[in-house]
Amino acid sequence: MNELLTPRETGEADRLAEAQGVASLDLMARAGKAVADVATLMTRGPDIRISVLCGPGNNGGDGFVAARLLRDHGFDVRVFLLGEKSALKGDAAEMARRWPLPIRPATPDALQSMHLVIDALFGAGLSRPLEGDAAELVEAVNASGLPVLAVDVPSGLDGASGEVRGVAIQARRTVTFFRMKPGHLLMPGRELCGEVTVADIGIPESVLETLKPRLNENAPALWVSHFNWPKHGGHKYDRGHAVIVSGPALQTGAARLGARGALRSGAGVVTLVGNATATAIIATQITSIMVRSVSGAKALSEFLRDQRRNAVLIGPGASVGQETAADVLAILKSSASTVLDADALTSFADTEDEGDRADASMGFLARNGDRGPAQPSTLFAAIKERKPAVVMTPHEGEFKRVFGELPGSKVERARAAASLSGAVVVLKGADTVIAAPDGRAMINSNAPATLATAGSGDVLAGFVTGLLAQRMPAFEAASAAVWLHGQCADAFGIGLIAEDLPDLLPGVLQKLHQATKCSGRR
Repeated sequence: MNELLTPRETGEADRLAEAQGVASLDLMARAGKAVADVATLMTRGPDIRISVLCGPGNNGGDGFVAARLLRDHGFDVRVFLLGEKSALKGDAAEMARRWPLPIRPATPDALQSMHLVIDALFGAGLSRPLEGDAAELVEAVNASGLPVLAVDVPSGLDGASGEVRGVAIQARRTVTFFRMKPGHLLMPGRELCGEVTVADIGIPESVLETLKPRLNENAPALWVSHFNWPKHGGHKYDRGHAVIVSGPALQTGAARLGARGALRSGAGVVTLVGNATATAIIATQITSIMVRSVSGAKALSEFLRDQRRNAVLIGPGASVGQETAADVLAILKSSASTVLDADALTSFADTEDEGDRADASMGFLARNGDRGPAQPSTLFAAIKERKPAVVMTPHEGEFKRVFGELPGSKVERARAAASLSGAVVVLKGADTVIAAPDGRAMINSNAPATLATAGSGDVLAGFVTGLLAQRMPAFEAASAAVWLHGQCADAFGIGLIAEDLPDLLPGVLQKLHQATKCSGRR
């Protein structure tokens, strides 16, 4: 059940189910029962007063069903409707007719002396911001401090983007149906939903064959079959040779983090390269990672002629400027799979402002506006001219510098960037999105807040590079690295620093390997 469906796709799933003989009224009845079941779990005894806030559409219909079932189980249930009963249509009108008690107007007074609120006002397909009476009611619910169970999504939340339409309810739990939606995982939607339950309401799984969804929640089932687990008789070069390009002498730490991430993720050999001063410092800090003095685009090109060196990471601590841009272009002419992170991306930035310069810390290219070859179009052309994979790992700031202000949700922006650049794009954050040029995408949901620490992104880039070195396909390698990164952080907990992450990976991989053997996925 990793597929994610947009509100439009969910509506189509309903229609396809009806075409296969599933009555829409039965779908609503099962949805309402699922809501009632979760509401029962949220109560602590029979003397509970429940306020059910119903809206004018099918979400309200689900609320009427839940209210009736909860009343049948002995709860004190009050139903409040936003709008007029006479305006209800179809299945929602029928379920309202079956409610045996008065239906009161939905106002902030509906919350008085209540123990639980069921939010059945608006569903995932909300088309405009909440305002007027609806917004006032939502604000009152949030101010009440009462626990809220949301139906489908919290009212005011866009189910496609995870964005708030005006104002939105903060739920403790949410019940959705058949499959989750992007808005359940994208921020701030994930935090507004609370714990999400996905209920089976009788929509046949076969509808997915027609819908062919291309967005999933990131999970091992989607990529573990591509994992290159150690094999008896294997050689270190069977597991690939990852090359990590270091920055100048005072900026080697980021590259060392990336190198250790690549080694722990399974690369057979890892070599850190840089200028003579930088590599002299690096050599005093590492043991199992090799070090070579390789400086400049020409030297990099020569070094990468050895095709055993099959994956390269550049960007962490590289410094921003024409030299880094030239190094990137030289690497892209090689046969090695490539990960572009941090300064490797900003060196091709499309715009320059004071904020960019401050964030990049090393200044930004030529201030007279002459960027030479270092422009996004140059980078994208170089990527599209090659066959080996490229993965970009920008945070939001780096993403905007290279791709500008792309419209749409985080998923839409990442997909557009992947299509534009020809690279797999890992748009980082609490809700990291991984997108491939062919339109496939993942939303990651296991990253704890502790990953917001300096250097964690360098380790992630190293994880991706190590998996690419092992010849894992780029989209799967990026998705796996992001998930493993989250699991490592979760295993450590509070106090995490970037240096901890690589050494946590063996334990995470061991559990994954055992689970893979038990499930038969190899």
